[in-house]
Amino acid sequence: MKKWSLLGIIFSIILVLAACGGAKETSQQEKSSGSKGSETTEAKEVTIQHKFGEVVVKKNPEKVVVFDFGVLDTLDELGVEVAGVPQAMIPSYLEKYADKKYTNVGSLKEPDFEAIHALQPDVIFISARQAELYDQFAEIAPTVFIELDFTKYMESFEKNMNLIGQIFGKEEKVASELKEIKANIEKLNKKATSANQKGLIVLTNEGKVSAFGPNSRYGFVHDVFGFGAVDKDIEVSTHGQVVTFEYIMEKNPDVLFVIDRNVAVGGEAGAKKTIENELVQKTNAYKNNKIVYLDANTWYLSGGGLKSIKLMAEEIEAAL
Repeated sequence: MKKWSLLGIIFSIILVLAACGGAKETSQQEKSSGSKGSETTEAKEVTIQHKFGEVVVKKNPEKVVVFDFGVLDTLDELGVEVAGVPQAMIPSYLEKYADKKYTNVGSLKEPDFEAIHALQPDVIFISARQAELYDQFAEIAPTVFIELDFTKYMESFEKNMNLIGQIFGKEEKVASELKEIKANIEKLNKKATSANQKGLIVLTNEGKVSAFGPNSRYGFVHDVFGFGAVDKDIEVSTHGQVVTFEYIMEKNPDVLFVIDRNVAVGGEAGAKKTIENELVQKTNAYKNNKIVYLDANTWYLSGGGLKSIKLMAEEIEAAL
């Protein structure tokens, strides 16, 4: 009996040790599983720092509202679907977004917050035109403020593109697009620099003219694309420096780039009538048929997108 009792005790001890070992292994598995779960949760979110603070956006958001046409053309290039766009003034190259399949969320300056709220979006993208309304957007959904630093245009542009790629899991596609864009811009820069032509960029608006130089809203024509600037001291501002036709005549640009704001906001084209007067006709630009009317939709409404930067580069290259 003692012999059997001793064997029973030993057997019991073995069972207990086995059970403890199994519990320890299960605990490690649970810990490991929990750790993986945490990593997965982190991978499903992107934390973004911008001008208005910090915002957390889930990866691959399904319902997307876009108030920046540069972001819209980027998402279009990446094959990402959007739910809502401001359809009041959509650039011609993005006209498919005027379709009823997309919810109209107002205009660039006057968002329809009821329509946005009804959509229950996962993320909203805005830029400078909607900056003052950031808090109202943020009350509805995580809102990402996209900003271009005109003094560091390409650095800022690439940062924005990589952020969008990260949010939508399109990092490789974005990297490929950026590589192609930078290669083309490098060629354009060399071509523009060697051409040794001086250019001036102006925006016309109901008979008035404002000019843009390096480090300004359209300064990347000089700073990035490499086109010479006829005046490097133009006041840097969002709306440009108001200039006279005498100023244009005195600066005498080899190429005059013109953006017609009227066309961009749905009005009638009036830039040609405004610009080609007796004073401007005395410039080299006019004499050599180098007054270039840029696509107002792209330049005034859009910009800062994968597609728009290509279109802009093509127009500047054509001027050479």
